[in-house]
This record gives sequence, structure tokens and C-alpha cells, in this order.
Amino acid sequence: MGDSHGRPAPQTLRDYALLADGERGALIGLHGEIVWMCAPRWDSGAVFGDLVGGPGHYTVAPRGRFVGGGHYEPGTLVWRSRWTTSGGITECREALAFPGDPHRAVLLRRITAVQGDARLDLRLEPAADFGRSGAPSFHLEEGVWTARSGDLRLRWSGAPSAHPVPRGGEPAGLAAEVSLAAGEHHDLVLEIADCPLGAVVDASRAWEATTAEWSRTVPALDHGLAPRDSRHAYAVLRGLTSSTGGMVAAATTSLPERARTGRNYDYRYVWIRDQCYAGLAAAAAGSFPLLDCAVDFVSARLLEDGPHMAPAYTVAGERIPGQETLGLEGYPGGFDRVGNWVNRQFQLDAFGEALILLATAHRHGRLEPEGWRAADAAVGAVARYRRRPDAGIWEIGDRAWTHSRLTCAAGLRALAGAAPTAGRVNEWTRLADAMAAETAATSLHPGGRWQRSPEDPGLDASLLLPPLRGALPAGDPRTVNTLRAFVRELTHDHYAYRFRHDGRPLEEAEGAFLLCGFVTALAEHQQGHHGEALRWFERNRTACGPPGLFAEEYDIGQRQMRGNLPQAFVHALMLESAVRLAAPAGSDRVFH
Repeated sequence: MGDSHGRPAPQTLRDYALLADGERGALIGLHGEIVWMCAPRWDSGAVFGDLVGGPGHYTVAPRGRFVGGGHYEPGTLVWRSRWTTSGGITECREALAFPGDPHRAVLLRRITAVQGDARLDLRLEPAADFGRSGAPSFHLEEGVWTARSGDLRLRWSGAPSAHPVPRGGEPAGLAAEVSLAAGEHHDLVLEIADCPLGAVVDASRAWEATTAEWSRTVPALDHGLAPRDSRHAYAVLRGLTSSTGGMVAAATTSLPERARTGRNYDYRYVWIRDQCYAGLAAAAAGSFPLLDCAVDFVSARLLEDGPHMAPAYTVAGERIPGQETLGLEGYPGGFDRVGNWVNRQFQLDAFGEALILLATAHRHGRLEPEGWRAADAAVGAVARYRRRPDAGIWEIGDRAWTHSRLTCAAGLRALAGAAPTAGRVNEWTRLADAMAAETAATSLHPGGRWQRSPEDPGLDASLLLPPLRGALPAGDPRTVNTLRAFVRELTHDHYAYRFRHDGRPLEEAEGAFLLCGFVTALAEHQQGHHGEALRWFERNRTACGPPGLFAEEYDIGQRQMRGNLPQAFVHALMLESAVRLAAPAGSDRVFH
């Protein structure tokens, strides 16, 4: 279904699948509509922006009535759209050629008439930079369409009989029909680049190379819980990771966490914290390329910026632009925003997460001399700013957040266990002890649990994380009391919430936070409660749509996902939980 101009109607987030090649991503719906893709890189302007109310989509769909569905090929981000029509079954194999070229995206679509004949409508309407570059002008030469849209060059192969389609008196794109006899297939190739395109892509060779690279890149991961979903989570993390090593927090911008509340943001950037979570998950799974990517990217930022390391960067390691609106309609319930105000924040816990990551890399024999220099820079930042108020993990205001300080203590302890000299062991251990003692003096609740900050006695899901990473023992009464109080007061039906916003019921303030659900599973497992840990894991593992993608939040009343898609840190903690919960519970272990 679409509007009067033939634009696809927005779908619920659970119905979108992700195509990604590391350098950019595209969202595709059940009706064959690609409604989101930025080019040439993640944080560029959208060339298909229909998802947020802008111009631009690329749709391949059967003519007439049909029911849509699909699935990923195992261990890949190759999606198979599958449509049951009145006359049979039609499939379209969909992918971004992998691994991606930073300057050229290649969208592959192979239509197959699986059962019965097939007749499909094609519609290509690109609009570079959210449509601000004007409508493209297409030219046909030797059966191949070419166009310019802003700074982008486009080339579309496989639709020589297409014809221009107008909107507002100007050509908006191309439309075509494809008819296939039962068993036949047809290839479409769309190239989008910010440089000369070169030779036309051969579809068969591109498919062969893409399939082979996914097979080489994503490990089997058959040693943990839910191996298919674990492998899929790894594929998602790999698809979000650029050749620079930077992993974007999500592929999208402006998808609302809560309708009409203004809580929608641009997540097409690399958060240091999220990158560390992904590296730890990869290390736990025993597959180290994503660990190496995380170490390289985080180390480079520490070496370049030291104590001034920002909470987040572009995939190229640049500072994130400030937040602005685009004048678009937005996804229903949301607003149109690009850029992010995180560029003005200080987040102390990011330095602690970096230390945990670097210590983990050392334990696996993967920390180079540059990594040790980066660790020294992170320790220096912690020592210098340990008492400075920061924005914290949830980025909601500067305070002396308990989570931030305990995370730094965990990082210092982890690094002390890997230190090359006794002097450093003593120095880092003393600093960790001092931070833990100071935090206990100001942020221990009278009930014997941790509280959010010296001035906020409330509970917070983030307080479950530092004990997992070794800030203090799992058997410490403060650890046990915090977990029990959190489960009692901030969870419902094995879904977890971050903190209590006000006097409203939890589910009215925000959605369940899936990251926190998987963290709770790990915390229960660390306490030796294996059955309870499995309940948490399985409940949160199902909070996705048919493509198996997780957003940041889950509305348990409407059973719908909320926020940007897919949220990398949820996939990272799902993967880590799947691996760690397969091991014996308890024994006071530290998870890094």
C-alpha cells in the first residue's frame, strides 16, 4: 500500500529487514520497498528517505494481491523477500554487495518465479541528501540507465524498458514491469557512488563474491545458546562495522522511542561504549575480527584525543555534527533529526569501558603497543576526571553517576590484571580502590544497594553492569542487594526498564530496554541462578520482528519495537549472553 503518488506507506518497525555492507545500510519492508538508505556512508544524506517522510524509495513487488514475508540466508545479511500471490510464489534475493566499497554502494536484487509465472512492478525514485539536491535526470544508453542526483552518480541495470515517472511536474524516477515464466530469474543492479562508476557490475559475479565473503566473515557460533540467533547477531554487528573499524550504533535516524515526545535521535555514529560492548561480545564468542575492529577504533580515538575523547564519532573518526531538523514529515510519531547533541557531552564511563576492552584484547593476545599507549591515555583521563560530573550511560544530565565511577573501577582492575609491571599493577589497583571507596561513601543507599548518584536514591539498570565486569565481587552484598531490588522494582514479566522516570507505571514512561534485559540475564547467571537467567534471555530474545532485528526498546503492551533499528548494543549483549549462559552458572566469574 502507498499514497496517491505511489510512495510506500510506513510499516511497523518489526517488519523491516536490514541490508548492510559495512559502509552503509538499507531498510526493506515486506512489500519489497527499500525506504531507507544513506550514501555514500552511514551518516550521509539519505538517497531513499521515505522512512522519515522524505522522498526516495526503490520498490520491487508483485502485481496484484500478495502476502509478504522473507528470511535471511544463515550467517548473512542477504535477505530473501518471499511473496505468496494468487498465482504462485515469487522471491527476490536482496543484498548490498559485500564487503562494501566506501565510495560505491551496489544494491543487488534477483527476482525468481519460484512457483507459477510472476509479474512485478518496479519503481526507482532516488533523491540524494533527503531530496535537497533536486530530482535526478535519467539517461538510457545501451540498455542501462544513468543519472546524477546531487553529488551522487547512479546506474541501474536490468530495466531497459523502464519509463520516467513524474511527480509535481518533474521526473521523480523510473517505473518498469518484469514478467517471468515459472523457474526464471531476473537481475537488477543499482550502483550509487560519489566517484566515477567504472565498469558495469556483473550481477552473477557480485552475488558469488558477496555470498563467499559472508561465509568467510561470520563464524558458525555453534557452542552457545540459540546458535542461529547468535550467528545472526554477529552478522548484524559485522554489517554495521565500517572498514575503518567503527561500528554505528544503528542504521537509522529519528525513529521515535516514544510517539510525539521528542525522544528520537540520530544513531548513525560510533558510540565508544557500544563499540566496546561489541568487542567484548566478539571476544566471548571466540571470533576476534570484531574485537580487533573495536580495539583499533577506540585506541585511535584515545591516542588522538586523550582525556578529551568524545562519547561518539563518525565512522571516519570525525566529530559528530550538531543536531538539526530537515523539514520532513518524519516517521509517524517522530520528528526528522540529523546530527546529535552527544558531541557536547562528557561521558566518564566510556574510558572505563575502553579499559575493559583493552584488557580483554590483551588476555586474548591481541593488544599491540598502540593499545597499551591508548590504555595509558584512558587511565590518565580517569585519574584526571574521576570526580567530574558526566552525562552517564543514558545521556540525561551531568551528575556523579554511580555507574560511571564503578565502570572505571572495573576497567582499572581489569587492566591491572594485565599490567606489564608491578608498579602499574599497584598504581591502577590503588586508583580503582579509591574510586570504589569514594563511590560507596556517597552513593550507597541505606538499604544496602547502590543508588544512581549521590543526590538520586533511585535504582538504575546500569548498576548491574559494573559487577559483571569486576568492579566488585559478585558475592558482595551491595551487588546482591542491587540485583534483587532492581528485579523487584524495575522489571515486569522478565522485561527490564532503565530507571523510574516519575510516578507513572513503568510502561507508560518508556518501553522495556532490551539491553537491560540481557544484562539482567548475565547478572542472574553470575549469581548462579541459571534457570532465572535463561528466562530473562529467552523473553528478551523474542522481542524482535520476523527479520530478527532488535530496536532499543520494546513496548510490551503493543508488542512493538521502538527506536532506531537495528540497535547494535542490543545485538552485542544478546550475543554475549548466548555464549556466557551456555557455561556453568556462578563461581563468582567476571565477564570480560
